[in-house]
Amino acid sequence: MEDIEDLLVGGGAAPPGFRLPITAAVGINPMKKKKSNKLEPSSLLQNSSTCQVPGTQTIFLKTFGCSHNQSDSEYMAGQLSAFGYAISDNAEGADLWLINTCTVKSPSQSAMDTLISKCKSAKKPLVVAGCVPQGSRDLKELEGVSVVGVQQIDRVVEVVEETLKGHEVRLLNRKTLPALDLPKVRKNKYVEILPINVGCLGACTYCKTKHARGHLGSYTVDSLVGRVKSVVNDGVKEIWLSSEDTGAYGRDIGVNLPILLNAIVSALPTNGSTMLRIGMTNPPYILEHLKEIAEILCHPCVYSFLHVPVQSGSDAILTAMNREYTVGEFRKVVDTLTELVPGMQIATDIICGFPGETDEDFAQTVDLIKDYKFSQVHISQFYPRPGTPAARMKKVPSHIVKKRSRELTSVFESFTPYDAMEGNVERIWITDIATDEMHLVGHTKGYVQVLVVGPESLLGSSAMIKITSVGRWSVFGDIIQILDDRSGVTSPSDKKDTNNKAKCVEDTCGCSLAKPEPCACESDACEPNGCCNIAENDSYPEVENGRNLGGLLLRKKPLRPMVELEDNGNHKLAVSNVRDRDWGLLDNVLVGGIFMSLLTIVVLVLYVGS
Repeated sequence: MEDIEDLLVGGGAAPPGFRLPITAAVGINPMKKKKSNKLEPSSLLQNSSTCQVPGTQTIFLKTFGCSHNQSDSEYMAGQLSAFGYAISDNAEGADLWLINTCTVKSPSQSAMDTLISKCKSAKKPLVVAGCVPQGSRDLKELEGVSVVGVQQIDRVVEVVEETLKGHEVRLLNRKTLPALDLPKVRKNKYVEILPINVGCLGACTYCKTKHARGHLGSYTVDSLVGRVKSVVNDGVKEIWLSSEDTGAYGRDIGVNLPILLNAIVSALPTNGSTMLRIGMTNPPYILEHLKEIAEILCHPCVYSFLHVPVQSGSDAILTAMNREYTVGEFRKVVDTLTELVPGMQIATDIICGFPGETDEDFAQTVDLIKDYKFSQVHISQFYPRPGTPAARMKKVPSHIVKKRSRELTSVFESFTPYDAMEGNVERIWITDIATDEMHLVGHTKGYVQVLVVGPESLLGSSAMIKITSVGRWSVFGDIIQILDDRSGVTSPSDKKDTNNKAKCVEDTCGCSLAKPEPCACESDACEPNGCCNIAENDSYPEVENGRNLGGLLLRKKPLRPMVELEDNGNHKLAVSNVRDRDWGLLDNVLVGGIFMSLLTIVVLVLYVGS
C-alpha cells in the first residue's frame, strides 16, 4: 500500500511491497463478539435483517464550517452515491451518520459534540470527518467512533463499509492531495466549489485549522484548469475558488495566484455565462500582486468581490495574533482594489476581545470599519482553541468581549451600503432559491445579492434587472430581460408580480451579517452575505430518490405570473401579465379525471331522478 494507517490490527507492519489485508489497510478495530453456545431464532431473524448488501444503505451527511468543508462533503457524497449509497438529510431514517466537522470556533465543535451524542443515543453507526478529528485526534468525544481525515476523503467508502460492519476505523495520516476528478454531488448543481490548495503558510496564534489542514499544498495549474473545463461542460454557472488562504496559492510549486487566475479565466466561456469567485485571501500574499489581481477582478467573467480578513484595527493586536501584516498594509490592499476595480466589494472579518486587546485597540478597530463602511463584516468574539498559543494568553473578561461585539455590530448595522444602487440596471447571475421560497437569488458583478421573482427554470441563467428597492443585506429587482447563453439575445421569462416583495421580511431574505457570532474562520467559510456556510438542510438534490406518483400529485405547484417583453422604441419593457403555467401531461390527466367524475355524477343524478 502507498500509505500505512494509524492503526494496524495485530501490532506489526507489513514489509515493503506487501499488500495488507483490508482490515489492516483501512486500520480497523474489529467488533468484539460475545460468546454464545446457542443462537436463538430471534437472533437469527435480527442478524438477517441487519446484514445488508454493501452500498444499499442510507447515509445522513451533515456539514459544518467553510466552503472547503462543503466541497469535501460533496466529494464524499459523490463517491458514496456512485457506490450505491443513498444520501439523505433525514437523520432518523439513516443507517449511518457522517458528520464533516469544523474546528475554527467552540460553537461549531459544540454543535458537533451534540450531534455525536444524539447519534450514540440513537445507536447509529457514526463516521466523523473534517478538521476536528484531524486536528484533535485524541478527543474524548471521538472514542469508539470511526474517523476520516481531510486528506483521506477519497477512501470514505471503505470507512463507511467497515463502520457498518461494526468496526472502528481511523484514517488520519496525511498523504497526497485527493484527486479533483472524484465523483461529486454538488449541493447546488450550478455552483462548483473548487479547492485550489490545502493548508497555509501562516502561523496565527489563535488558529486551530492549521493543526488540521497543515502546511501549504497546492494543486497544479493544469489540474485546476482541467477541472474548470469539466464543470463548465456539466452546466456549472459559478466557480468558487476555495482555500485556507487563496493568496498563498502556488508558492510551494513555483507559481502564483495571478498565473492560476489568468489560466482559469481563459478557460471560461467568453459569453460570461459562467462566473469565477475568488476566495478568501490574507493581505500579506496579495500585496506584491495587487495590480495583477485588480486586472483579473475587472474581467467580465470574474466577480468584483474579495474577502480580505483584517481581524483587528490595531497593529499591536495584529502582532499578538502573528498576522504578518500591518493595518497600513491592509488599507493599501483595500484602497488599491477600490481605486482600480469599478464597483469593487470587499468583505472583512473582525475578532473582538483577543487577549490583550485594550479599549484603545478596540477603538482603532471601530475607526477602521467606520472609515471604509464595509458592506460585509463578519464579527466574532474570541474563542480560545485548545493547543493554540492564544489559548495560553490572558483573556479579556467575557462581559467586555460581549460589549465590544455588540458595539461593533451596532456600528456596522448603521451603514446603508446599497442605497446608491436603487434604480440601477445590472446584470445578475441566478443560481439559488431564497429561504422565503418566493424569490430567486442572483448576484451582481460585485456579488451583491439580488432577490427577484421568477420561475425555477431561470436558475442557472443570467438576466438584466432593474433594482427597485434596497435592504440592509440584499437588494430587490425586476427582470428586464433574460440573456441567452448562446447568443446573448433576450427571451420571455416567467415572473411573479413584485408588488408583494414588501411582504418578504429582510431577515428571511438575506442573512444578517451582524449577528454577534458569525464566523471569523478565515477559510472562506462565510458567504459574502455574511452567513456561515453551516447548512441546516444538507440535502443533495442530485441523489434524491425518485418521487412516487402520490408525491407528485400532492406536491404544491404555485402558479407564477409571466413577463412579456414588449418593444417600446429602442427599449424592451417587462410587462407583468398573470397567466396559468404551461400544462403538462399529468395536469391534463388530472383535469380529465375530474371532468369524467363530474359527468358520472350528473348522469347518476339524472338516472335516479327519472
